[in-house]
Amino acid sequence: MPSVVLLGVITLALAALALAVPLGEGKKTEKPSTDLTIYESLNLDNYDLSLSNYGDIIDLSNYDELYDYGDLAPKIEVGTLAPPAKTPEGMPSTRAVPTAAPRKQPPTSTTAKPVGPGLLGFITEQEKLKRIDLTSNYISSVEEGSFRQLTSLQDLILPENRLTVLPDLPSSIIQLDARFNGIQSSGLRPEAFRELKKLQFLHLSDNELDYIPAPLPESLRSLHLQNNNIQTMHQDTFCDSQDLTHIRRALEDIRLDGNPINLSLFPSAYFCLPRLPTGRFY
Repeated sequence: MPSVVLLGVITLALAALALAVPLGEGKKTEKPSTDLTIYESLNLDNYDLSLSNYGDIIDLSNYDELYDYGDLAPKIEVGTLAPPAKTPEGMPSTRAVPTAAPRKQPPTSTTAKPVGPGLLGFITEQEKLKRIDLTSNYISSVEEGSFRQLTSLQDLILPENRLTVLPDLPSSIIQLDARFNGIQSSGLRPEAFRELKKLQFLHLSDNELDYIPAPLPESLRSLHLQNNNIQTMHQDTFCDSQDLTHIRRALEDIRLDGNPINLSLFPSAYFCLPRLPTGRFY
């Protein structure tokens, strides 16, 4: 009985093996055949290697043919790179060299520079000046002749300083503004304005004048003397008492307000004026 059972088991095993063989063959993938020609030159009969028989067992005479690395080596073409540029001796280099930015020169000022302890010491280069404005400074004196040599000067603006003496003026002056100083009548030259034939605007308000600085040029259009200490005036201050036909048409603006003078006491001083001065008439 056991023999029959063993025989059955063997039969079943053989049947299962027969069924498994066809299934396995359908999944087989062909393996690339190994080319053994490269090993034909190797003598494998005796592969017992040692330092003494290494050259006899392995023949390296055709080793380059078996392993050709030529395709792996990078190819270098001669002449593909430009040689570095060389600067010939004695020739300037074109390489940019950083240079310091040029220092800017300060603008040349046309304003006269003071020389010495006084206000100005003009030099001949300033002869073409037409206007000088020195408003709101601490100027207390002016060197003698400082403005006289400025033959082109037309406007001299000196308000709000500490002047007590009026400087000499060039004959080209048209406007003189010296308000808010401490100019006294003793600080004016006698007949200081007679020869100023181009003078049109004379503003000396807020000073310490005791009288009107006559004679005044015929060119004068505006005279401001308010807020001084003027108490009287001459009969010929504005008009020529010997010529009753004399008319000063240009002088239309006279201010004497703020002075302790009673203008009604001098009616003959205004007959040639196109309008009466501004001030106190009582």
